[in-house]
Amino acid sequence: MTKNNNIKVLGIETSCDDTAAAVVSVANGDGVVLSNAILSQFEEHKNYGGIVPEIAARAHANHLDDVIKRALSDAETDLADISAIAVTAGPGLIGGVMVGVVTAKAIALATGKPLYGINHLEGHALTTRLTHKTAFPYLLLLISGGHCQLIEVRGLGNYKRLGTTIDDAAGEAFDKTAKLLELGIPGGPAVEKLAMKGDKNRFTLPRPLKNKATCDFSFSGLKTALRREVELLLKENGTVSEQDKADLCAALQDAIADSLAAKTKRAMAVFRESYPDESLPSLVVAGGVAANQHIRQTLEQLCNDSGFSFTAPPLELCTDNAAMIAWAGAERLLNGEAGDDSFVARPRWPLDGNTAPKVGFGKKGAKA
Repeated sequence: MTKNNNIKVLGIETSCDDTAAAVVSVANGDGVVLSNAILSQFEEHKNYGGIVPEIAARAHANHLDDVIKRALSDAETDLADISAIAVTAGPGLIGGVMVGVVTAKAIALATGKPLYGINHLEGHALTTRLTHKTAFPYLLLLISGGHCQLIEVRGLGNYKRLGTTIDDAAGEAFDKTAKLLELGIPGGPAVEKLAMKGDKNRFTLPRPLKNKATCDFSFSGLKTALRREVELLLKENGTVSEQDKADLCAALQDAIADSLAAKTKRAMAVFRESYPDESLPSLVVAGGVAANQHIRQTLEQLCNDSGFSFTAPPLELCTDNAAMIAWAGAERLLNGEAGDDSFVARPRWPLDGNTAPKVGFGKKGAKA
């Protein structure tokens, strides 16, 4: 990485339901988050039980300019002092991504600053290099509402996917469970909070593909099994009590944690074959689901048992944020890569474009 006395990168993130902008500075390779402004769209979506893409895009368009101004103000800087601009160019809800891309291109054109279109997944993948200075190579478990992947992070822009979900992501299982049990949004934190009051052993839920000798995940069957338990409760009791819900949440959370750990253990063996000289290889866990404490503890124990170090971003940088996008842009700037404004917004964008899509059983077709 090229050393530089001081650079500042403005990051913009609009891939889903949070409008975000951030400024990250880098001095001699050390990154610092100067600001991390996020505007939640909770109020806009709360009555729908999930994210409505059209509403999300409109909210981004209405608020992004103000969020960028806040990020610059919080960082005590202005556009003249910014070295480059980085924006999420995909994957994500295409309307929202387009709002961010158009805004970033306009700013870059007006200021003459270099522009980097960043893969949202790469932002998550590189976050611990900002927060913990994680060195390449490392094993990444990326778990979010839309993605569940195990990836060898070999270097900047050099990624090899070891496994992915064949249907639904872990975060989607949390979100759909929250909707089924009428827990509100965001679904993941709601399920985690209620699970603390539950008995994880009361309901027996499956661990799909746990014993299959691959690094691939599946969570669709887990969602179906939980729905059947709810239907049985309704048939037998006419209602689902708060304790029923707590026990169901605890069982679901534990099943997801077990599934993630089982597949990560397989990926660890593959990683060791690729890098036999790494005495203490790193497992990095990133994405919104990485904020779940039970899952973190399960994976930390796996690392302790398997001779891996465990690293995860701070909780505020696990969920979607613009600081990770700014950092990914900074890495590319410091690596000597020229900016490019010819990119387009993309609803799907595999982090490892050389890996064939995984054909599973999801209604949305092949998984990236």
